[in-house]
Amino acid sequence: MSTGQPDIEPSLLTITRTPSPKQLPPSSQLLFGRTFSDHMLRIPWTEATGWGAPSIEPFSTINLTPAATVLHYAQSLFEGMKAYRHTDGTVTMFRPDKHMERMNDSARRLALPAFNGNALIECIRQLILLERNWIPKEPRHSLYIRPVLIGTNGTLGVQPPNEALLFVICSPAGPYYPQGFKPVPLYGTTDVEYIRAAPGGTGAFKLAANYAPGVVAQKSAAKAGYAQNLWLHGPEHWLTEVGTMNLFVVLKGEDGVMELVTPALDSMILPGVTRDSVLTLARDHAAGIKQLKGLTSQLRVSERPINMGEIIEASKAGRLVELFGTGTAAVVTPIEKIGYLGSDVIIPTGEDGMGPISKPLWTELVGIQTGEIRSKWNFVVAQ
Repeated sequence: MSTGQPDIEPSLLTITRTPSPKQLPPSSQLLFGRTFSDHMLRIPWTEATGWGAPSIEPFSTINLTPAATVLHYAQSLFEGMKAYRHTDGTVTMFRPDKHMERMNDSARRLALPAFNGNALIECIRQLILLERNWIPKEPRHSLYIRPVLIGTNGTLGVQPPNEALLFVICSPAGPYYPQGFKPVPLYGTTDVEYIRAAPGGTGAFKLAANYAPGVVAQKSAAKAGYAQNLWLHGPEHWLTEVGTMNLFVVLKGEDGVMELVTPALDSMILPGVTRDSVLTLARDHAAGIKQLKGLTSQLRVSERPINMGEIIEASKAGRLVELFGTGTAAVVTPIEKIGYLGSDVIIPTGEDGMGPISKPLWTELVGIQTGEIRSKWNFVVAQ
């Protein structure tokens, strides 16, 4: 920050332990985002004094004035990342620096206060150390970490907030697909029906206001027999995102080379950390920097526009190889079909639900996250 006011200072962190710690439920009973650990991190901010002292406290409710700007003007943003327990007992977070970078971008978009990302990572590290027993020991389980920043001042009027609260809560999580991958059907949602994001809007930021309007659209898709929305933009029906995930398409070129395509980052596409990780792994493989087992050497990676016309043409020509979504919660979600203008476009899927490009990328990515593969992307919380 360049305001001259105090930034987040980890050395001021205080810890108050709960007098009534809970037991971690059996992993078989874990539902995503339903169970929370014993403690949370809180850091207040005011325009007059800057960031206050961080504190780790027992998980509890937050007191807000009914006039709080978060309730009236959606001055709220969040992140989602994970901590993993490795087989040797080491605990790591996956690429927390990228999440802090995106969180600060979101804060600036809402005129909420920015902060030192490394300082917040250190405070979160201390929270995870305290909640270490909340990380399930079973393979592919994790501790989901949700940092949130909200405007809290109680003055009506659309203006930058002069008070804010940053807090972090944690939730133990199992694998998104415990019974194996299940490809999902998508409903091609045009902007005649619903719009997720528009050029110059807020689609590229992880704001709370971006998610609530999508619920009714998902209910509409579910009523039609589909699991998620495929958000299509403009009269050309450009592909943007899948539900709340980034989108990847695999096409086989006339030269036999596989092309991994994802829409380029613009003001509508969220810069997903998993998206960036998949692109980096694929590009390193294609360049011969690090070869991934099972992934074809005939691969090119593209960030470019792609519309439903190209998808349908590739499908008819037998060149459509697979589609999948990426995100923190599921990592990779394979897609089996797209409902589009009254008919279904069938997407090839492998015997285990995944395709020939997504599976090696998923295997490498999960291997890094769980510590089976060493990587600079793993931030060590504890050894």
